[in-house]
Amino acid sequence: MAADTAAAHDRRPPSLAWVVLVVFLPFSGGYFLSYLFRSLNAVIAPQLIAEVGLSAGDLGLLTAAYFLAFAAFQVPLGMLLDRFGPRRVQACLLLSAAVGAFVFSIGDSRETLALGRALIGLGVAGGLMSSLKAINLWFPPARWPLVNGCFLGIGGLGAIAATEPVEFLLHYTDWRDIFAWLSAITVGVASVIFLVVPERGHGVQTTRLIDQLQGLGRVYADRLFWRLAPVSVASAAANMAIQGLWAGPWFKDVAGFDRPDVAASLFILAVWMTVGFVAGGVVADLLGRLGVSLITVMAWGLALFLASQVVVVFELAPTAIWPWIVFGLMSNAMVFAFPLLNRHFPLELGGRANTGLNVLIFSGAFLAQAAIGWIIDLFPTAADGGYLPESYRAAFGAILIVQLVCFAWFLIPGKKGT
Repeated sequence: MAADTAAAHDRRPPSLAWVVLVVFLPFSGGYFLSYLFRSLNAVIAPQLIAEVGLSAGDLGLLTAAYFLAFAAFQVPLGMLLDRFGPRRVQACLLLSAAVGAFVFSIGDSRETLALGRALIGLGVAGGLMSSLKAINLWFPPARWPLVNGCFLGIGGLGAIAATEPVEFLLHYTDWRDIFAWLSAITVGVASVIFLVVPERGHGVQTTRLIDQLQGLGRVYADRLFWRLAPVSVASAAANMAIQGLWAGPWFKDVAGFDRPDVAASLFILAVWMTVGFVAGGVVADLLGRLGVSLITVMAWGLALFLASQVVVVFELAPTAIWPWIVFGLMSNAMVFAFPLLNRHFPLELGGRANTGLNVLIFSGAFLAQAAIGWIIDLFPTAADGGYLPESYRAAFGAILIVQLVCFAWFLIPGKKGT
């Protein structure tokens, strides 16, 4: 039935409302869960440390297991998306996330919790890439930055849900029950995607594996790709590592906030990240009509993102929320790399172009989130059991230096790209 529906819609352009209802919204549910899972540990970190007895390095490593599994699956994900289409791939993957959430809910050791996080990471590995593939298939190219921005805003709502709403629920239940319920919800979202989203025939390929690998090689040999990749990886890794885990402990140990204030600060950060997703797409769309290139918009967004981190690293305003508002607002300026690559490569390489970049991004996120914990562990523990401000300064500062080097490479014109 899905194939017949797809064939009918391939013969005539579907209405925008229909595409939003049966394509955009179901995939949005998966991406909402992806960001919710990614950000939850920033709120429940104190409980994990107390119940399981984790060090900073343990906390960073088990949380980053999500990114490691996520990254490891990106290359096969791109080939699966280009071969089987986003509907079937995303629906199947989300079942792994459901299993992972259940394993995490019953975990009582670092190893079990890491396994749960890894299964979750594998399960939501297609949350963005499957959706971008679907957007590329169903929406016109001129609208990709706007639609991508609106879609990414749904992920921001997931990050928002992981802050004060979770803190509120923790007054009535515990983190284990929350993950158990999320396991059931994830099964429901997978079912909706499989049963509701139609196929679009020209988005599915039957090429041989060797041909698909050669297509990936074409992506990795491209000059524009290697102009965009380093700065995209560095900035996205910093955002995921800090917003997804270490911002919470920073608010407690450096800013001196109590638990309600930490949750409120994380909520504000997530809200402005969500605003940045949508506003970025709108601004890029409007400026594009005025002749401003997407790569220029990306450059200014990245510059502001780096400036916010300078304020945080050097503690120029340690109790002020405005640097974190800028951080959240500009944290995903690198997402413009995806429509830039999608416009640059033919449609049949879209999945591999996206996942080729995403595997690097999430590998970088794994290293950044774990490395921050390792660097913090090099310093003595504070008297109250937290971490010293200078340990955050060293850890966040190291991540900032990497971003500055990559940003300088991105700004150099010439043979690296267009």
